[in-house]
Amino acid sequence: MTTPNPTLRQRQLAARLRDLRHQAGLNIADVAERLLCSPAKISRIETAQRRVSLRDVRDLCNLYNADPSPLMALAKDAQQREWWQEYDDPEFRDMIGLEVEASAIVEYETTTVPGLLQTEDYARAMIRGWLPRIAGDILDDRVAARMKRQDLLHRLDPPRYWVLLDESALWRHVGGVQTMHEQLDHLARMAELPQITIQVIPFTVGAHMGFDSAFRHLAFDNKSGIADTVFVEHQMGHFYLEGYRVDRFKEIIDYLRAMAESPQDSRKRITDMATKFHP
Repeated sequence: MTTPNPTLRQRQLAARLRDLRHQAGLNIADVAERLLCSPAKISRIETAQRRVSLRDVRDLCNLYNADPSPLMALAKDAQQREWWQEYDDPEFRDMIGLEVEASAIVEYETTTVPGLLQTEDYARAMIRGWLPRIAGDILDDRVAARMKRQDLLHRLDPPRYWVLLDESALWRHVGGVQTMHEQLDHLARMAELPQITIQVIPFTVGAHMGFDSAFRHLAFDNKSGIADTVFVEHQMGHFYLEGYRVDRFKEIIDYLRAMAESPQDSRKRITDMATKFHP
């Protein structure tokens, strides 16, 4: 039997509670006032930023005049532990939980090879470059978690993974010549897998719609009850976007796919770049 995904269950629970509030004709301030809590707490529950206690579910269902039983079951599943919940970055581990359940992932990266396609040496150099004062044991844990994430691309039912990669990622020296050679060679081999498509956006494209920031679009099948989500990782934090805000990113994805080199030409470019880094 498949183990319930706690990240997915938490988001399903949040969506159900939000729908029940709307059906009850209440706003967040109304609910907070009646339950003697802050509006921020209700908002965080409904956006899956806060784990919901069984008492919270019971009180909210009583307020909405709804049967608490199915939502109690979701809340219990949301409290289960999975490997990614041991990850030391609580904001990023939610993304890993969603990634595991996604039916398709489109990733646009501006400067580096995406984590799902990184070699261990490249990942180590990347993380150390991003966090130069990181402790050795934490660095080891993060590298191990990044390698563990990649298992989803090799399972029996992998998500469709489409990477839009700016050419700068092929030129940026991360970890030295040997590391770059191995990384680009690995990238070219991964591009041959049927579930993976890689397109390079060459410098010659010039200015384009993706200049703002890298992002990851995660799509889910209808049975999950989870809306498509865009994850944006930034120095100021991690952001999860849903609803109408996702439409803008779908437009950017379509644009970048059209502007990028074909998968065949992209694979050749990556292979050629690997030879430039041959030690």
